[in-house]
Amino acid sequence: MTRYGYFLACEEHGPRELVEQARMAEQAGFSALWISDHFHPWNSEQGQSPFVWSVIGALSEATSLPVETAVTCPTVRLHPAVTAQAAATSAVQLGGRFRLGVGSGEALNEHIHGDRWPPAPIRLEMLEEAVQVMRLLFSGDEISHHGKHYTVENAQLYTVPDEPVPIDVSGFGPTATELAGRIGDGYITMAPSADSVARFRRAGGTTKPVQGGLKACWGPDREEAIRTAHRLWATEQLPGELNQVLPSPSHFEQATTQVPLEKVAENVPCGDDVDTHLKAITAYVDAGFDTVYVNQIGQDQRGFFDFYRAKVLPQLPD
Repeated sequence: MTRYGYFLACEEHGPRELVEQARMAEQAGFSALWISDHFHPWNSEQGQSPFVWSVIGALSEATSLPVETAVTCPTVRLHPAVTAQAAATSAVQLGGRFRLGVGSGEALNEHIHGDRWPPAPIRLEMLEEAVQVMRLLFSGDEISHHGKHYTVENAQLYTVPDEPVPIDVSGFGPTATELAGRIGDGYITMAPSADSVARFRRAGGTTKPVQGGLKACWGPDREEAIRTAHRLWATEQLPGELNQVLPSPSHFEQATTQVPLEKVAENVPCGDDVDTHLKAITAYVDAGFDTVYVNQIGQDQRGFFDFYRAKVLPQLPD
């Protein structure tokens, strides 16, 4: 069965708004929550970036839905030992309804301490070691680790869930996707690519869950919805490695001046045509995804949830 979740965007909304959206998502019939983990928004128009672990604590009291970070970078800004403690506490708060989504990160969030931002192969190497460290800590045993990138001495998590926190790995390119298949408990990506799913399965993810996310902009005026999606999330349409290497929101604002409205209109379901939204989501189902998470761009969250509860979710395949 395919599940349908809601993707909470910390870049666009403050902590109280995110908690209220989680309540609305559950009421509308969504069955899971993703939440982004950023230090900065992608651009100043988005305008928010609360500390995700505080929001997760509030979500644990506001909703019965499972929650996952999409995604946390446990390599530079936060040491993997600290990330493991945050994830273990979140899993206890949520009664086991928590998964840790991880990725190799972006300079936008991770360079803030002044550390050199490493190239992609080193970032993936760091991610693999970070996952190893976190899994050791989830055991609840005292551990020491002296690796290539991380040192941990006499560290022990005393607050741990009954079962280790599942760690899902994000991947977009072939190398990251294969790493996800090899070390992840599941796979996270943001495009409905059957080829990526197959690559993940071949690399070791045979029976592991595959999760995908997409953005939509519901609204009664399609042209206005396209403009809103472009103003807030044209960054999604940037080519190559720009999302991983640009260091500040102002750089993203400069880069997205090169993204035409037409590209957003082609790639983001906008407006209130039910078939448009259904087509975008079922592309993930057809590609073999187990869970699909949808994020509504903009402020009209109530209208989006009413629309999906009444017209979209009932028509999606199980």
